[in-house]
Amino acid sequence: MRVVIGLDVGGANTKAAVLDGDGRVRVASEPFEVWRRPDALAGAIASVVGRLGFEGAPVAMTTTAELVDAFGTKREGVVHVLDAAGSALVGRDLRVITTDGELIAFEQARAAPLRCAAANWMATALLVARSIPDAILLDCGGTTTDVIPILGGSVVARGRTDVERLLSGELVYTGALRTNVAAIVSHVPIGGRPCPVSSELFAISADAHLLRGSLTSEECTCTFPDGRGASLPEARARLARVVCADPEQLGDGDIDAIAAAVEEAQIAAIAGALERVAAPLPAGVGVIVVGAGAFLARAAVARCGLPALDDSGAPALAGEAGEVAAAVALSVLGRE
Repeated sequence: MRVVIGLDVGGANTKAAVLDGDGRVRVASEPFEVWRRPDALAGAIASVVGRLGFEGAPVAMTTTAELVDAFGTKREGVVHVLDAAGSALVGRDLRVITTDGELIAFEQARAAPLRCAAANWMATALLVARSIPDAILLDCGGTTTDVIPILGGSVVARGRTDVERLLSGELVYTGALRTNVAAIVSHVPIGGRPCPVSSELFAISADAHLLRGSLTSEECTCTFPDGRGASLPEARARLARVVCADPEQLGDGDIDAIAAAVEEAQIAAIAGALERVAAPLPAGVGVIVVGAGAFLARAAVARCGLPALDDSGAPALAGEAGEVAAAVALSVLGRE
């Protein structure tokens, strides 16, 4: 069976994966903030795909980078990403997945770009549906969380566009790395009292999870608001600024309480969406968790009292492959 590389072009990260001839999954991921250098996207795509080898292999791709505000419209953004991929992958057969789950030719995608906007979740859900016919896919990444119902081996999501998915609860704009703390909580406990937070971009969710021990510094593949690093002192300083302070003015207990409040709010948001999506499904439908924020997703599943499915049901997404799930799924789907 031929080898196909799966490519997922996000606004902040470019990810690729391949299921090789021996059935092993190889993955590659590179941070690349499209809004800063949209004209350099082709180089980022060439780099991440090239790391996998398999020169000339076909590529099946998806994009969410069209949402970044470097583009005037999503239509413009999808076309820009497609053109960058076409430039980076000259001579390769390139196909693009739609939100209806169809892999279409490059020129078809370019002619109907909105069909292909933010279809990464569909790729992952289609792969899961092949081995787990009744499930909820809970994919918590660095930026967003997908909550996708699957019944009878079919993806039964109510939404297709980002707006529809936000309205249905199938897209939660919270993630383990990049979410502005001020978008997660309105108040945090300081000295045991609720304190309003600043609406500035001082800290992100990665800061809280570093402090909580849920993420390591190596797992924080994101740019921090102050441009500094992922050490615990740096994370503490950023979290203190959320309440317009610094570590000298706050005790460690206060900063730890901020981190705990952020984690709790994210779990609650994901659990709320999960309950909403699960409500119309038959009782006993289990949840499979993937993504860089799987620790948040697992806590939400436990809070909802839903059965947790281990990744043996979808072995291609086990381990680090689950962090680039859409790319892995496209590699598998593209082979057919």
